[in-house]
Amino acid sequence: MSFFEIVLIALGLSMDCFAVSVSFGTSKKLTWKDILRTALFFGLFQGIMPLAGWVIGSSIQALIIPVDHWIAFVILAFIGLKMIIQAFHTGEKKNVIDIRKTSVLLSLSFATSIDAFITGVSFGFIKTNILVAAVIITVVTFLNTVNGAKLGEKTSFLPAKWAEVMGGAVLILIGVKIVLEHLAII
Repeated sequence: MSFFEIVLIALGLSMDCFAVSVSFGTSKKLTWKDILRTALFFGLFQGIMPLAGWVIGSSIQALIIPVDHWIAFVILAFIGLKMIIQAFHTGEKKNVIDIRKTSVLLSLSFATSIDAFITGVSFGFIKTNILVAAVIITVVTFLNTVNGAKLGEKTSFLPAKWAEVMGGAVLILIGVKIVLEHLAII
């Protein structure tokens, strides 16, 4: 597999992270520390998951492929619905989905990297330098996440409540997209 092909795969894999970072950039006041932390988590998960997939390879391929899209969908839909519901709650006890929380960041990092795991499994069947591929995927995802968060800041003309609703809807739509792609509908 050529360098260019790996970069294209990395761009494709990083698009979910880009979309999530845009949506959170619109609804949250993220500092550079927040943005870089998010980019690091997303980048590392996107880079490590292909390695894990490559190592595990075909031994569990038959078990994971039928459900990988459902796992991603459930995680993204749960977080997205929670964001939408909480956007309409008022009061001091509002527990907002916040990408700055480690548990949220880990969940999103995992959910957006399941496709990278499956890609890693496929790398085991073709001639690919998995370490080079993992580094490229990590760097591309890191950069796309930073760019997405900064772009989200620039579009922060939405009231926080509606930005949070929009962010939740984006997460749900990403989950639906993953399911539809795997069911070969789109």
